[in-house]
This record gives sequence, C-alpha cells and structure tokens, in this order.
Amino acid sequence: MPPKRFQAIFVLILFVVISLSSYGAPSRDSLPTYDAVADAVKHPQAYVPDLGELPSVPNPFEPSPHKPPTQANSTATSAYGPIKWLSDFKWRNPLSSSVTFDENTALLPPLRERPPVYTYYDVPGKQDKELSVAEHRLILAWRRAWWAYGFKPVVLSRREAMEHPQYQLFQRMKLDAKIDFEIMRWLAWGHMGGGVLVNWLALPMAEYENPMLAFLRRNKYRELSRVQTLDNAVFFGERADVDDAIRKVMSNELLKNVTASKDKLTKLATKEGGPVVNLLSSKDVTVDAKANGIASYNMATISSKYKTVADKLKNTTQAEGLNLLANLINSHLHLTWQEQHPEGVAIVKPVPEHTTALMYETTEIGRNLTQCPTSPMPKSCPPNRPKCKPCDAKKAMKLQQFPEFVNTTKFFTIGTVPHPYTLTSLHYTRDTLDNTFLRNKAQRDLWIRELTQKSVPDEHTEEFRVLQFKELVAAAPAHSLWLTAERITQHDLDWIFGFTLPQIASNTTEPSSPSEESELIIFPRPESPKPIKGIDVPDEKWIQKEEERLKKARDAIQSKDKNMKKVVDAVEQWNMADTEAWKFSRAYSARRTQERKKWEEEEKKFAGSEKKAGVRPGEGGGRWSDRR
Repeated sequence: MPPKRFQAIFVLILFVVISLSSYGAPSRDSLPTYDAVADAVKHPQAYVPDLGELPSVPNPFEPSPHKPPTQANSTATSAYGPIKWLSDFKWRNPLSSSVTFDENTALLPPLRERPPVYTYYDVPGKQDKELSVAEHRLILAWRRAWWAYGFKPVVLSRREAMEHPQYQLFQRMKLDAKIDFEIMRWLAWGHMGGGVLVNWLALPMAEYENPMLAFLRRNKYRELSRVQTLDNAVFFGERADVDDAIRKVMSNELLKNVTASKDKLTKLATKEGGPVVNLLSSKDVTVDAKANGIASYNMATISSKYKTVADKLKNTTQAEGLNLLANLINSHLHLTWQEQHPEGVAIVKPVPEHTTALMYETTEIGRNLTQCPTSPMPKSCPPNRPKCKPCDAKKAMKLQQFPEFVNTTKFFTIGTVPHPYTLTSLHYTRDTLDNTFLRNKAQRDLWIRELTQKSVPDEHTEEFRVLQFKELVAAAPAHSLWLTAERITQHDLDWIFGFTLPQIASNTTEPSSPSEESELIIFPRPESPKPIKGIDVPDEKWIQKEEERLKKARDAIQSKDKNMKKVVDAVEQWNMADTEAWKFSRAYSARRTQERKKWEEEEKKFAGSEKKAGVRPGEGGGRWSDRR
C-alpha cells in the first residue's frame, strides 16, 4: 500500500474527476466577477444564501417570539451595488423611502401572478440528435411566446401522466399510438390540476390585451372547453372537470374491448377535437366558436399554407424543416408585434444635447425591432391572421426620436433612464462634479421634467411626475421598455418580446439569403433615426468625448472611494425625483430578470430549455444581453 498522504491525494483527485464528470465544469456565468466579489464584501447581507429555517431551541417557560415578515427574492447583485426592492400595494408613492425607510430600496407593485399553461411532449424512443435539438428549439419558441404574454409555460411528459391514478388502467389497454398519446396528454394535464392545455405548435399571436388571452390569464374557467377553430390544440378547464372527463373516457364502452373496437376508435381519432373529446358526449366539452388570439401550426395548416416548410418536413430533411418552421413562427410573432404598433418605435431622448452616446443601446434595439424579420416565406401571414400586412423593407416600420414621452400605445416606446450623476455630467459636459457646481449651476430633476413636459402640465411637481412615470412603467409593459443607462449590455429581450430579434441583415438594400444553400430570406438593417428637430448632430470627436464622460460617470457611481461616494450621494439628494425614477426602473428590470431565471432554473431539465435547444449561456438576447 502507498503512504497515507498519497492515498489522500488519490481520493481527492478521484472526487474531483467524479464531480466534473457528473456536473461539468463551472460555466463562465456562474463565476463571480471582481466587482461582485468586492460588492459582496461591502454588502454581505445581500449575498447570504437562503439556508431555510434553522431548528429553534424550545423554551418551556415562554412562547417563541414572532419572526419578522420577509419577502423572498427581493435582492439582486450589480456592479453598482445590491439592487433591493419591496413589492407592496403602496407602491404608488413618489418616494419609496417614505414607505421602506431605506434610501436604497425601491418600492415596486406586487408581481403579477402568471397562470400556468401546459403542453405535452413525449418522444417514444431514441431519435436523431439533430431532430431532437430542432424540436427543442420549437418548444423554446413556444415557451418564450407564452412567457411574454404573461403565462408560466410548463412542458409535461409521460412522467406526469404516470402519476395520475388512472394511468395503470389505461396502460393495460394497449391503445393505438395516436389515441395513447392523446390520453397520456390528458392524464398529465389532470395530474397538474387542470388549467390551460395547448399543443406546443400553438402560440399566442395577437395584441397583449386580446380578449381570449386576457380570459386565459384570469385562470378561472366555468366549464371544460375547447376552441373549434383550433381543433384539439387548446383546452381549458378546472381540475374537477378534467378529472370527471377522464373518468367518463375510462368508462366508455369502446374501451372495454379495445381489440373489437379498433376500427371505431381509429375513426374517432381522426375527427375534430381528437379521440378524448369524441369519447365524451357533446355536453362534456363546451365548444367556443372562434378565437383569434392563438395560432396553431398543425400539419394540415403547414401543408396548405406553408409549402416551402412542408416540402422539407420529410424523413431525410425533417430537422431542416423544423428549423425552417421555427424561423417562420418567429417571423410571424415579430410581424404580429410590429402590426400592434402602427406608428412605429419611439425612442425617448429627454435632454437631447450631449447625450448621443447615452442612447446607443436603445437605438440598436429600436433598429432590430423595426427590421423585417428573417423568414423562409416573408410574404406569408400567421394562421389566425390570414389578412396581415407582410413586412416591406422599403416601407419599414418607423423609428423616431422624441424629446419627451408620447402618450399613445400606437408607438412602442423605448427609454433610457440615466442615473442623475450620469445625466448631469453629460448635459453640463463636466468630467467631475461637486457640491458648489450643483448648488450654483445644476438644475434639479432635469430628466423627469423633460420626459413629462407634454404629458404632465407645468403646474405639477416633480414628485407627481415621477409617480406618473412609475405607473407608465408598471401599467404598460407590453408597450414600453425602460432600461437604465449604466448597463453596458441588455438581456432577456427575446423573453420580453416573445420572439428572437434579428441577428443578421442583408449586405445590400434588397432582401437576400445568408448563403446559397439557405432557404431563409434576410432583410437590410434600418438606418438610425433622424435627429430631433432643432438639435444639432455633434461631430465624431464630441461623441467620443461623450463616450469617455459616460465611462467616467459609470466608474464614479460604482466607486468605493469615500469622497466620490459623497459626491454621488449629493447628486442623488439634489435630484431626488430623477434618482427615484432610476432606482425604480433598475429594480423593476432586476425583478423581471430574477423572476425568469428562477423559473428557468426550475424548468431547465425539461423539454424546451435553452440548454436542450442548443442555446449557450449569454445567448438568446439577440445582439444584447442584460446582466445587471
């Protein structure tokens, strides 16, 4: 036997090898940055992991004290310090600190509850890896679309069906594959307690406020129902109604002798509504005549309307066909979004002098949104909207800049919310700030006043204006996007909009293909918006000065130097309304990202996750990703 020290080294190496083979090497995203480590040392309370409740020592002489209420998931990390928020019905308050009693905690509206929407995906055996990735890519598109419309998408499989009490009874029947699939789908849905069940090729494709989608978001259903125009792609109902339907299917005469009833069952499976619906009476499932909020891409629809894709959905080119279908669906989602904003995209640029560099990110996002989407069939329309207006690069969606907020949902508004230190430094072209300059030269709350100069009358105070801004951010998330200026990159855009933003563009002024073999058509990238009327476009050397000044401002805000922190604090106190708008936007965005990441962590092992669809960490945000 070797010496004990060599035995210990061998055991350690073996442990490391087993750990890496089981869990893989840590990803780049999981490693903390220098700023995060430094901030954790400065603010350890924001980084303490949740270890759950520790057992308390029983005291026989007095009752245990009440524990103070805590709000889960109310902090996030950032290079600019921890982001803290409190979700409360008192959020309609000009200053969060008047409720939270903490200058660093933003007051947010309660998080909107996301009703679950279920789909069923089951692969009976092994299949080609390329085909599997293509299917997962389609399910990922399904996830993103339903998430963007306010739902919590959940992918079910046979494992959920096996948990239903009726599973063993159905399993013994040895049903036809199509009937077995449909019954397993219902069993999985019944196990989850009802709600909304849709096919993974059925996606929301309408305005956010569409009556049917709004009805489904309420998550209350009087009776078990389906939509006639969608065949068996969409069902909704409460747990009791779903369980009752499954019991009635089980007691159907045709299932008592499956062999003798084979022909009748096969015929039922081909009828509208699917085999389960046709094994029930007409009174058991209510039929809604029409719903235009959901598009179903079943094989019949693809064959009749999208021949370019249908021709590829053959055995030898099935994976290629599914990838084309994913691009087609994505283009229809993007086109639907564009049609909901007929006036185009409005980039809000309050205080337009010396802030060109400040607007880089919002401008690039606006150009991506107004670009015609990549598609194998650019002239096609979604199945639920056959009379749509296809995107035309020569008459592209408008992209405009405005010095103030335009109060209409016909525009989609993108705004950059700067920290008051950043805006003051840029607007007054100063590399450094101090108390004397603030008192003698700097105007208070310049950004919020310029933003609301037309939508709010002059007699109103800055506190009233910032309250109006908060309500705008919280009340119209489907019609506006507000990002803090200190972020270098943006993330979650695909999840916010529900579709992947264009990542490539034609090199010419005409549509083209990315390669000779590709079936896709890509379009030219729109030009940057014209400058605001009356505002001179600065020369390149002055824009470079802005970029340098913006970087210095970012460094100042996250500086740990005591003197610099005093200056930043003084700027925040001088611009309390602007500071409140920045903290609110920052916390609102951080909570939105945290909500999605928490859900994604729960669902990453199931079909349609970004990992299974071949999306690498940090991808999925188009050209930009939101890290802070």
